[in-house]
Amino acid sequence: MRRTGLLLAGAAAAGLAAFFLPDLLGRGLASPSLDASSLADGGVLWTLAIAWLGGVLTSLTPCVYPLVPITLGVFGARQAQSRARSFALVSTYVLGMALMFSALGFAAASSGKAFGTILANRFVVVGLAAFFVAMAASMFGAFDIALPQGLAQRLNRVGGTGFGGALAMGLVAGVIAAPCTGPVLASLLTIVATSGQPVFGFVLLFVYALGVGLPFFLLGGFSVALPKSGPWMESVKSVFGVALLAMALVYLRDAFPAVASLFGVSESNLVIGAVAVAVGVLVGAIHLSFHDGFAVRARKASGVALVVGGILFRLAVPHGDAVEWTHDYEGAIVQARAEGKPVIIDFYADWCAACKELDKFTYTDPEVMEEASRFITVKVDGTIEDDRIQTLYDRYGIQGLPTVVFLDGKGEALDDPRVTGFLEAPKFLEEMRKVR
Repeated sequence: MRRTGLLLAGAAAAGLAAFFLPDLLGRGLASPSLDASSLADGGVLWTLAIAWLGGVLTSLTPCVYPLVPITLGVFGARQAQSRARSFALVSTYVLGMALMFSALGFAAASSGKAFGTILANRFVVVGLAAFFVAMAASMFGAFDIALPQGLAQRLNRVGGTGFGGALAMGLVAGVIAAPCTGPVLASLLTIVATSGQPVFGFVLLFVYALGVGLPFFLLGGFSVALPKSGPWMESVKSVFGVALLAMALVYLRDAFPAVASLFGVSESNLVIGAVAVAVGVLVGAIHLSFHDGFAVRARKASGVALVVGGILFRLAVPHGDAVEWTHDYEGAIVQARAEGKPVIIDFYADWCAACKELDKFTYTDPEVMEEASRFITVKVDGTIEDDRIQTLYDRYGIQGLPTVVFLDGKGEALDDPRVTGFLEAPKFLEEMRKVR
């Protein structure tokens, strides 16, 4: 009876998360900065909270969990003479872990411009989707990503005891725990790379590492007993597996219109998606295992399909009223010249996260919509870079997406203003008002 109650509560929580979470996350990985205005709406904070929670869940998966007491013993926190020293050693260890992960996040996001460009290639998109599917399979127990035993033992001896040893051990902790952190970390780095935001990539991975280090922190600093291991750990891995499968389909949906058309764009998708996620959890997407008999495996597969499909339906919800765009570039230019109007040209792509954030948060702003009425507004789709698109890129000097180009009333392209990346509605409105 208790198990049934927990399952129903979990299904209800999953359905509510699917209903509300995408909007709570706000701009998420497409946020261009961590300034006061970007933090004020709470979207970035929600994203960081999810990253931290993901780190905590990763640390509680089966192949990381046993390393907690072992690693604490390696750098000497358990043998510290005082609680204060123990706390300081563990803090140093977690800091080392955070520095390593955040450096990886910064490096991955710094490559975002080139990474985003190659996402116009469908073969690359298929490859990325396959990568996420493989990482999901690892989470479901199909295989483990593990270092050779000899190398793992050498890494375990890095630094010895003391603060220097704790910092050095933290720097390699994520590598040692590769069987579980590997798929999650590699997938997170891939997502960060597509954002092209180095500072945010640094902060996101730093926060993720703090989540991974939480059990070490609690054990070494406060001697808090962790929950006993059990089947629930496999359920944690299943959560990651579902998320990675959904990410694979998101990439395929953005690259192939035929995939996107399967989910449509409708207000009803909000409810359909949330219900499908809840039912999928009830069927067995999380608590059942692919290692059991055929009937159980079939139930779990059905549950996973429902949850992943529900997530895709939930993401295919229209943004409401927004700036009206034409996709006829040549016709828009002819009309602008005839009427003497300025032009907004939005260069975007389906694989571009920041482009979607402009659509969702900036172009739906009432003041932006009103100001846009004096412009001819045209979107140029760079999802597939054919000769025509490349010609327009060369003409306007487009280096990356999104880029919003403004033409004045005489048809001249302006160097200032020009928008590259996501820009909040008030700032975008200021740029629009400069154009005459």
